[in-house]
Amino acid sequence: MAHALKKSLLQDVLAHLDEGVILLNERGSIIWANQKALQLHGCEQLEALGGTASGYAEQFVLYDSHQCHLIPGQYPLVRLAGGESFTNELVELELEHQHGCRVLRCRGMALQQVEDQQKLSILLLSDVTDTIGLGELFERFFQAKPMPAVILNLNSYHYVRANQSFCEISGYTEAEVLGQTFHQINILHHAEHASEALQALDAAQVIPTQESSLQTRNGDTRAILVSGQPVSIAGEPCMLFTFIDLEGRKRAEEALRQSEQRFATTFRMAPVPMVVCLRSNGCVIEANEAYAAACDRPRKEIIGFPLIATGLQLERSVQQRIREALDEELPVRNLEVQLCAPDGTRTDGLLAVEGVMIQEEACALYVVQDNRLRKHTETELLQAIEAVMQDASWFSRIIMDKLAQLRHPHSDTVDIDSLTPREHEVLELICNGKTNGEIAGQLELSTNTVRNHVATLYTKIGVNNRSAAVIWGRERGCGLENKG
Repeated sequence: MAHALKKSLLQDVLAHLDEGVILLNERGSIIWANQKALQLHGCEQLEALGGTASGYAEQFVLYDSHQCHLIPGQYPLVRLAGGESFTNELVELELEHQHGCRVLRCRGMALQQVEDQQKLSILLLSDVTDTIGLGELFERFFQAKPMPAVILNLNSYHYVRANQSFCEISGYTEAEVLGQTFHQINILHHAEHASEALQALDAAQVIPTQESSLQTRNGDTRAILVSGQPVSIAGEPCMLFTFIDLEGRKRAEEALRQSEQRFATTFRMAPVPMVVCLRSNGCVIEANEAYAAACDRPRKEIIGFPLIATGLQLERSVQQRIREALDEELPVRNLEVQLCAPDGTRTDGLLAVEGVMIQEEACALYVVQDNRLRKHTETELLQAIEAVMQDASWFSRIIMDKLAQLRHPHSDTVDIDSLTPREHEVLELICNGKTNGEIAGQLELSTNTVRNHVATLYTKIGVNNRSAAVIWGRERGCGLENKG
């Protein structure tokens, strides 16, 4: 009876305190809270506090004095349940159905009831939102948010603070910003959703992040992302605006746009037939005038059609070689092809293919060089060699051998011994079926380095893809099939 009386008296005293009070038992369960504590949390019933210290941490969002989100183990109630005491902890409580945050000063301690030895812990909460000065609250925000920011008083619609980052992007000094009205520095005038943002500002509600432009002190405009968060400072409703400067990104986008324009102009005016295809389905998405002329087809019969239907003659094996090279991010060079017009006219050419990305889509650029001039030049050279070698008595033997090689070039002038030790290692592993990634791991090299070795190897032995490299190497004793 005496114990119940003491408990009732204790609760009656705590209920009338100006501070919020939450009691925990030794198991960390919330067994009682006064009306003030419930009000501070926007609750009407004890159960709304979460039932336990861990349940409280799941129910409410707290920030520390630097606006960093607290993890459950840092919550004052959880620390109190773990046996920790503290006398002066500042936290910000985010309220779900109210604007801004509530700043609470917390004190935690253990109580001991003598008669039943039940261990209790008490958390005392004081609402200090209105007593936190502008400078303290502002600094806590801006220490954690070094991005450009200003604070607008919603009663007077005057700016009451601006940080250094905002001054740098706007050209104003802090003294010039303070006292200016929202209409004098209207950061939402050009906002992406300006009318909705102004309505949220008038209602002191959160303004979602959106693109806008800021007029600087010298009259220029600067691309920004802006968002607004309602806050209460010294009892005054305010709006904290934070910004992300998009000017660097806009300049990069403009440089990319200009680069794309230059590429498009060069592509369109190039005298060499050029075409761009989607790698996913092989359809043409762009062709220049030289390609249309070489194929003797209008653009409407080229764009949107499969490449092989536009006049470029490619055998299936050649198409496969090109796909393999592009998959390995390797260029294709000097493939002999023909461009065929509808009337049957054929133009010999040398094909080069390179993988490109266009608007995040994997594409391939095909370039065809007219082969007639090269063949004409080769014919003239061979005719000159024939004429010289008819009376070659005055030539040295070395020169005679070189002329003979030009006249009858060997089909296989590269020997396995001409490879460097590293190239020989790479070739062995290719012949053993290893991918570039596996080769990189085995040789302890980067994938880019292996890719460069493979490209150099292909050029040296005169092949354009992995299959041809395997055949070349196996014929010369490389790979498992030729090992004892």
